[in-house]
Amino acid sequence: MPKRTDIKSILILGAGPIVIGQACEFDYSGAQACKALREEGYRVILVNSNPATIMTDPEMADATYIEPIHWEVVRKIIEKERPDAVLPTMGGQTALNCALELERQGVLAEFGVTMIGATADAIDKAEDRRRFDVAMKKIGLDTARSGIAHTMEEALAVAADVGLPMHHPSVFHHGRHRRRYRLQP
Repeated sequence: MPKRTDIKSILILGAGPIVIGQACEFDYSGAQACKALREEGYRVILVNSNPATIMTDPEMADATYIEPIHWEVVRKIIEKERPDAVLPTMGGQTALNCALELERQGVLAEFGVTMIGATADAIDKAEDRRRFDVAMKKIGLDTARSGIAHTMEEALAVAADVGLPMHHPSVFHHGRHRRRYRLQP
């Protein structure tokens, strides 16, 4: 992919605090992104709420903010730093959720910031089980039989349709936790 000459500065959204399932892999990828982008001549601005990471070392970015990865906080950073682009794909679920909210709130459009690495629609499509299922079927790929349940009654109806045993992992979708159930015969 050719270098984008219309972009001079890039805001990288970090992963935030270490939680199970989201930790060092995002610090490593974020640190590598900082290095690579700076080597290419981009000004790198980083926001990460976890100061105990490699990516928040002073030499990694041109400007580093140890702040919560929340759209309202990031909006203030965007207003001050005026990046040309935001890169959310190095910060896992936290960064993706923040980027989607920046898009929904109109912050990116307001300041003329381009999302790079993935589009808001692609992130949303990957996160929304129904949209993902439709997209996979559209290109001829099967997905696991599934259903969405918000109550135990709905879960039992899905179980009757999908069959047992059935596993429902915890879901974190667009910043909201959802309760899931595990049903066995």
